[in-house]
Amino acid sequence: MPRSLVALALLAAGTAGAQTAPTAPTAPKAQTAPKAQAAPAAQAASTGQHLIAEIQVIPRPAGTAEQRYKHVDAAIAVIQASGLRYEVHAMGTVVEGPPEKVWPLLQAVHQATLESGSERTLSIIKVAGSAQAGGPRVEDLVRKFRQ
Repeated sequence: MPRSLVALALLAAGTAGAQTAPTAPTAPKAQTAPKAQAAPAAQAASTGQHLIAEIQVIPRPAGTAEQRYKHVDAAIAVIQASGLRYEVHAMGTVVEGPPEKVWPLLQAVHQATLESGSERTLSIIKVAGSAQAGGPRVEDLVRKFRQ
């Protein structure tokens, strides 16, 4: 399994904190921080919050002589493996779903371009959400423009 898919699986499982630098064990805040981080995800799941995110990755180089968009294709493969609803467009990919799945996916997509061999990458991300249950859906926003 490619590292980017493993990273996606770890992030989706909520173990991304294992990759961060250790903090001082004597600080009481270190014990309460995980609870504060876990609450929004649990609240999002229980309230039915929904995000739309568009991500455009700009790796350098974009690919190889044999595979012109190799690094972009690696990023899209991570999105495809996520199980979330997505639409690939010419200038980026739109993903929608629960916040606790979308946010880690955005990080994994960025990382996938680097792991595929690009020297560097820039990710441009736009996110739309709502404090209300349900939140925006791609279909709701574009229905009147599609035929």
